[in-house]
Order: sequence, then structure tokens, then C-alpha cells
Amino acid sequence: MPVYKDGNKWRVIYRYTDSRGERKQTQKRGFSTKKEAQAWEREQMNQTESRLDMTFESFSEIYFEDMKKRLKENTWHTKNHILRTKLIPFFRKRKMCDILPKDVIAWQNEMLEGSTKTGKPYSPVYLKTLHNQLSAIFNYAVKFYGLPSNPAAKAGNMGKAKSREMLFWTQEEYRKFAEVMMDKPVSFYAFEMLYWCGIREGELLALTPADFDFEKHTVSITKSFQRINGQDIITDPKTPKSNRVVKMPDFLSQEIQDFISQLYGIGEHDRMFMITKSYLHHEMDRGAKESGVKRIRIHDLRHSHISLLIEMGFSAVAIADRVGHESIDITYRYAHLFPSTQNEMADRLSDLRTEDEEGGEKDVS
Repeated sequence: MPVYKDGNKWRVIYRYTDSRGERKQTQKRGFSTKKEAQAWEREQMNQTESRLDMTFESFSEIYFEDMKKRLKENTWHTKNHILRTKLIPFFRKRKMCDILPKDVIAWQNEMLEGSTKTGKPYSPVYLKTLHNQLSAIFNYAVKFYGLPSNPAAKAGNMGKAKSREMLFWTQEEYRKFAEVMMDKPVSFYAFEMLYWCGIREGELLALTPADFDFEKHTVSITKSFQRINGQDIITDPKTPKSNRVVKMPDFLSQEIQDFISQLYGIGEHDRMFMITKSYLHHEMDRGAKESGVKRIRIHDLRHSHISLLIEMGFSAVAIADRVGHESIDITYRYAHLFPSTQNEMADRLSDLRTEDEEGGEKDVS
């Protein structure tokens, strides 16, 4: 065992063979006792040899390294925050192979009693997200490291997928809101894009003049803006389906041309809307209050656009292509907005049967 006395402390040198078959070594100093140094060495051995008698914290480090480069930065940031603040503190020293469904239930109970910094209980959606992240780690251990089963799956989920009713504005409500926004051009044009194109906040904030083709009246959605740890980050859109070209109404195409002409010195690849998501939320508060329309979320403008297209008679497939969704998602999430065709279906089936019977009678005669 390469554990050495290092002055008044202990030092460990751990040698191993990596996935490429190359010999490596790592070391750590500053242990108060030989026992602590040996425990660290055993944990390193468990990690490199993929033994699931390693602790949850150690396996989380493996999961971090394996997943970090596979996820969008904002997705990784969210996952990492949940792991560090909600999962590791509870399961830290438990061995992966020893965690049982009852332990997951104990963690769930602690989360159900938890609250935000303002003292509000965690929302059902957030609770479901927490459980999904825990389950993802165990699924990873099952799939790649030989864990027999997922204790989080056996324990069952908590929370729920939807936290609130879907809200949207009618065209008249949006018109009242937009009139109030005209005193601030950047706000007005931002909300025009959100309402009339149904794009996401991040997609809006990433737009540059190069994304527009004013001869064809189109805007290309190819990226998304996020602010993470105080830095402006441009990422790919939310899903592969989100990469799309959106045809703008003629009036909106002209409005955006006017807006760009007001942006002195802007380059083709400079962001047009140099504002934040919090700015948009503040302006939404102001506009709703001054116009007298109900307050909805920024994302509800996307719902408003979709509901308008449904009302105009467009199909789920056509709407999905425009907003970057799968058509099945549009059908499922907005089913209550599509006009019911049950009566029409029944009437046409009756007509079909009647036609068959009439045709049969003629043949007999």
C-alpha cells in the first residue's frame, strides 16, 4: 500500500491503468491519519475498477465526467446544481450497492418538507425534476456499471409534470399589451417576435441581423442564448427539431427591418436584443398592469401563438414545424384547443353506411 508519512500528515500515491491501457498515477496529501489515507485510496480503487461498493459521492464524480461533455451547458448547469445541493448531501457516504428504495423514500420525504429561500415549498414540477435526476444516476449505474436495479424507480416518483394551467392571450389581449409596449422599441419588437413567431425566449435573445432574410420574410432559428454564472452563452437550440426557418408575416418583417436600422453600428452577427430574461419579465409585469390584461408568463406567448394558429385551422403537423415541436406534442398538449370533430365523424360514417345500403338495394332490384 503506497501510503506514506509526510511530516505530521499522510500522503497517498495511487497507481492505476486507464481505459486506454496506459499507466497513470494520482496522489493526495494532508491526511491526518493513516486510516483516512487508506480509505481515500480504497475509494480511488473502487472508482477506477467500477466497483459499486464506492460511495454515491464517488460515483457522482464518475457520472459528472461521463456526462458533462454530452450535454448542453445550461442543461449541465441545472443537473450539476441539483446533484451538488440536493442529492450528494443526503446520499454522500452511502455505498451505491447499499442504497435501497426505502432510502430513496426517506430522501423524498426530506425534499417534500423542503422549501425555497423565500420559504415556499418546492413546486410539484421541481420535486419531479429532483427525482428524475436521482433516477438518471441509478439508471446510468444499471446500464454501464452493473447495478442490479434502480432503487429510485422502485420507490416511485414524487411531484407531477405540470405545475399550472396553460395560459394564453387572445389576439385582442395581445393588441392591448403591444400598444403599451410601444414606448420602448426594444421591448415592443421583442414581444412582437415572441407573439407572432412563437419562438422561445432564448431563441429571441440569440437573434442577429444575419438570421433574417427580408426578401423571403424569414428568420432562421439556429441558436439559443443563456446567461450562466454571469457569462453570456450561445448554445444550440433546445432540440434538433428546434433548428428551423420561420416565415414572418409581412408587417413583422418590415417592423424588424425598422428596428435593425435603429441599432447604430450593429454587425451582422451581433445580438439584436441586448436584454435579459429578467428584463422581459419586468416588462411583462409593466405591460400587463398598464393594459389591464391578465399577467401570463413569457413562455405563455408561445402558447398564445400556437392557440392562434389552431383557431385559424392549421394542423398539428404544420404548427409543430413552425414552432420546433414534435407534432405528437402539439396534439397532446393542445388537444383541448382543437375543434372537436366527433359529430362530423359520426355523421360521415352514417352517410357511408346509408350509401352502401342504398347501393345494395339497387343491385337487388
